[in-house]
Amino acid sequence: MDTLKLEIVTPEGQIFSGDVKTVTLPGSEGEFGVLPGHASLVSLLQAGVIDIELSSGSHEVVAINWGHAKVDEKSVTILADGAVSIGGGSDSEIANSIETAKKLIESMSDSDVAIATATAKIESISRVGKY
Repeated sequence: MDTLKLEIVTPEGQIFSGDVKTVTLPGSEGEFGVLPGHASLVSLLQAGVIDIELSSGSHEVVAINWGHAKVDEKSVTILADGAVSIGGGSDSEIANSIETAKKLIESMSDSDVAIATATAKIESISRVGKY
């Protein structure tokens, strides 16, 4: 099975590192998905949610305030100013992560549309339990 190596890093340290099937990123020009064999590119990322499909088929979600993504055929490296991983752990830990993610997204006041979209996705994830 083809996978991508995904790494998400913030100034505080590494948030995620592993092999994934796909990753969906909040690009500055709109959301875009990356599969193995994707053309190389560098993109500015806006406040939003990174949806990670793991090799097992389950999903992990990471909220970011902004950053950059470097994509090539076999890997995706994301340098984010701030990021919060949502999922894993007890229900109270997940609820705390969701609240922290909402605050992180809302701290980016330059794009009301991006904030509203990301907050809606985070709230949807919290209701559906897509982690």
